[in-house]
Amino acid sequence: MSRFFSSALSGIQPYTPGEQPRNAVYIKLNTNESPFPPAPGVMDAIQRKEVQDLRLYSDPSASDLVASIAQACGVSPEQVFVGNGSDEVLAFAFHAYGENGFVGPDVSYGFYPVFAAFFGIPYRQIPLSPDLSLDLAPYGSTRESIVFANPNAQTGLYLPPCEIEALLRRTDRPVIVDEAYIDFGGESVLPLIRRYPHLLITRTFSKSRNLAGARIGFAIGDAALIEDLNRLRFSFNPYNLNRLSLLAGAAAMRDDAYFRSCTARIANTRDATADALRAMGYSLTASRANFLLARSPRLPGAALYEELKKRGILVRHLPDPRIRDSIRITVGTDTQMQTLLDAVRDIEKEASHA
Repeated sequence: MSRFFSSALSGIQPYTPGEQPRNAVYIKLNTNESPFPPAPGVMDAIQRKEVQDLRLYSDPSASDLVASIAQACGVSPEQVFVGNGSDEVLAFAFHAYGENGFVGPDVSYGFYPVFAAFFGIPYRQIPLSPDLSLDLAPYGSTRESIVFANPNAQTGLYLPPCEIEALLRRTDRPVIVDEAYIDFGGESVLPLIRRYPHLLITRTFSKSRNLAGARIGFAIGDAALIEDLNRLRFSFNPYNLNRLSLLAGAAAMRDDAYFRSCTARIANTRDATADALRAMGYSLTASRANFLLARSPRLPGAALYEELKKRGILVRHLPDPRIRDSIRITVGTDTQMQTLLDAVRDIEKEASHA
């Protein structure tokens, strides 16, 4: 870094994204993207005229996108905030509600501590249970704001709304529930926003809406919370979503049938792949997300990652001490997952004869 870089920021350890190869050599199962294309309406929405209109600023109110989200989720537009991916939404929430610090799980989305460091916010981690499940009991007495993913990033484990509501009853601090993966088999806490004005839900179009490259995220909560976030957005970047992403997001949100078809296919493929890996002796968490966290009976996570990469398959190996013996596998198409399973069988056979 240069000698001009802020000393207050010099200690930040940036978030490390998954590998993004610039060619088609690899089967890419490392960043939890969808294996399916965007909804057909997305293609229809982005026409030549809309591309020509890129000379104009985007709608700072994102009114069409906000309205489509509000209608799909059964809330008012005043309860919806949109951002440049859920990462931006979360960043605004950290900045808005971090005065007393934040607390979250020790194994979860790696950006949470990065956001805290970026904004100079104390961040405390509470360890997951030995089985990697999230116990919310210790969170009820904290004076910090609370953040966690449900299903949890990295593990895919899920808490039912009743457990989250029990926490909401015990605390008056902001509670951010990151529902990036909720559409693959969990029940959202969305109905609870009517009773708990300190609940903020964040979601993304990157996973279940097949639009990772469009960078669209949103939050749903009490209108006062949404007003807070918009106050920050209009103080930072009112045009945070480009014109094409606004069109794509609105079209994707309206196509409920395609959304349900894609998420159901991913969930079915996930469960079938998990069964096949367990039959080979692998240990897996009971993921409700679009990925699997799997541990080989013979190979360390880093070694399994490297062996798969040699065979043209990218998965994610995370260095967290509690899960470093595992790999995280994004659920792809049935064909991609069969290729993965064939490669795993070959690797395990070689390891058993080594």
